[in-house]
Amino acid sequence: MLAALGFITVLVMLVLIMTKKASPLVALIVVPMITGIIACAFIVTDPEAAPGVVDFVANFKSLGGMITGSKGIGSVAATGVMFIFSILFFGILTDAGTFRPIIRKILNVVGTDPIKICIGSALLAMIVHLDGSGAVTFLICIPPLVPLYDAVGMKRTTLATVVALAAGTMNTLPWGGPTIRAHTALAAMKGTEATVTEFFLPTLPAILVGLVCVFAIAILLGSLEKKRLGAVALTGKTYVEPELTEEEKKLARPHLFVVNILLIIAAIVSLLFSGFAPAVVFMAFYVLATLINYPKVSESKARVDAHAKDCLMMCSVLFAAGCFTGIMTGTGMITEMANALVSVIPNSLGKFFPLIVGIIGMPASLLFDPDSFYYGVLPVLAQTAEGFGVLAADVGRAAFLGQMTVGFPVSPLTASTFLLVGLSGVDLGEHQKKTIPFAWIVSLVMVFVAILIGAIQI
Repeated sequence: MLAALGFITVLVMLVLIMTKKASPLVALIVVPMITGIIACAFIVTDPEAAPGVVDFVANFKSLGGMITGSKGIGSVAATGVMFIFSILFFGILTDAGTFRPIIRKILNVVGTDPIKICIGSALLAMIVHLDGSGAVTFLICIPPLVPLYDAVGMKRTTLATVVALAAGTMNTLPWGGPTIRAHTALAAMKGTEATVTEFFLPTLPAILVGLVCVFAIAILLGSLEKKRLGAVALTGKTYVEPELTEEEKKLARPHLFVVNILLIIAAIVSLLFSGFAPAVVFMAFYVLATLINYPKVSESKARVDAHAKDCLMMCSVLFAAGCFTGIMTGTGMITEMANALVSVIPNSLGKFFPLIVGIIGMPASLLFDPDSFYYGVLPVLAQTAEGFGVLAADVGRAAFLGQMTVGFPVSPLTASTFLLVGLSGVDLGEHQKKTIPFAWIVSLVMVFVAILIGAIQI
């Protein structure tokens, strides 16, 4: 029953969001709360002291702790702080006009050709995601690219899709979270190579093909944008910097351009190499940015007020996602969903376990957070597969070619998804509808190439 409730929760939530019947904020709170209350009638309250006994009232009272605990809002609190101060940091630099000259330079290089812009967006995201952090990638890539897309007239959903696919495919690297989790989970049962690098290397050719596939999709999306905008109009189009309003002129700090660029570079270096949490980095650099550009208290307060709406919207959705994950984990629905998936696979398909895992890996990102999948579902799948003579390592490789790699930038279970759509200014449902099919294609391409070259054996 808990498994059924879990699948119903995810399905109803996705339908409500993607059909725009409810906002992500409402869907992420209301749906799990309703199914969580229903689940209270099926949870054994204290399995050790009273096996088989269900205390609905006690279970109901525990829902609050699930929502606010370490698996719920507590797990995203630090990310919420990062959201607030990253928005303020980049907002202040935008107000100061820091990105206007950058956009001019980029347009001089790629022109107004949407195809070149999409390819450049994918390449930038791939390079930045070498650190393995989705949040850092989106924070670095999206703010400078949004004005570029707006200037040309391209859809922001195209930007979100291209960056998501590039970052997701790069997330398969051996220092990325999913690959490390897969290796760790299987190493515990001695089902894979000694090091994560050895575990990863056989799939490298398949991942390179996946990156080529991302560029192909970027070219396709760029071509569609070019067709929509009109090739003739684009050919004769030149970027003319919009006339600044009186307020924008007052806020502009052109004499601080070099200083602000150094601030951005220092923030990026700190994010990548300092060892401090992103929340701490952005808190510090927000203070520096506001003191340098708007030192007067009245000016500083005005800048906070100007960006308060963006901060509130992004953080509210993030904390709603914490409510969702807290209830799903605390009630045991995610665990039961994993057991249900394993139980429905017929024994006759045992030798095809890697292929099955590879096919469902990307969509599974919508159902399971990385810890639940790699530490809960994957060991069970791998153990079962070994009974049919299938190597556990092959199951693990198939898994990280989709689950929370290509799939992480569309999953409602990751904070990075909300950062991506928030910075891009796109609707979560629109982003998912546009990106999920392409993400699944990239994942399937990598899985089938890995099978063809023998990196995954069936």
